[in-house]
Amino acid sequence: MKLSASIHHLKRRAKSVAKEQSIPLHAALDQIAQGEGYNSWSLLISRVGVISEPAKFAASLRPGNFVLLGARPGKGKTRFGLELAERNLELKRRAFFFTLEFHDKQVDKYLQHGNAEKPFSCEELFVDTSDHICAEYIIEVTKNTIAGDMIVVDYMQILDQRRTSPPLQDQLSSLHAHTTDNGLVTVLISQIDRSFEQSGREVPDLEDVRLPNPVDLQLFDRQCFLTDEKVWWN
Repeated sequence: MKLSASIHHLKRRAKSVAKEQSIPLHAALDQIAQGEGYNSWSLLISRVGVISEPAKFAASLRPGNFVLLGARPGKGKTRFGLELAERNLELKRRAFFFTLEFHDKQVDKYLQHGNAEKPFSCEELFVDTSDHICAEYIIEVTKNTIAGDMIVVDYMQILDQRRTSPPLQDQLSSLHAHTTDNGLVTVLISQIDRSFEQSGREVPDLEDVRLPNPVDLQLFDRQCFLTDEKVWWN
């Protein structure tokens, strides 16, 4: 059955319905799916055979990739990062999620409800919410990883928030070396400066990354940027 609009636009329509009717997003998605001739959103997704953008990007990643995942607030970058981790777990590889943004209960809630289509199946995901997270800490925790394992860091700009932490440039260099030396995939979630919203461009680029202190972003051999309208990666 042909849909009346793309999956992306159907999701946007569901968000509007959820807001207008004050109902949960999953209920609005089911409502939209029923309008398309399916009993539920999950059935629509399975029948249409949609491959999610995180799944597409995850399939393109290779051991040794050092990835910057950037977006403005509220555009889904944390969810996208968790979906990348989930895909890695499906491949029977390990995945680590380090966050200085959320505490344990928030992460648990996110894993249960953060995906509009289904809960994350991340029982094997290693989640660390320590206040001591920095490059040295991450490297120590993941010292026994093997090629193909994934590290997701949420988020890059606060790695050096503690005065005792090394400068961000030094931390990125250490994480890059750890990634390439061990064949890992490391994804650093990143803030995008608000000036991008006035740029008129469809997606951000490295020049839009919010940097409290200068760093060499050329360390990242892969970049992925999200907006409401588009997902772009190299």
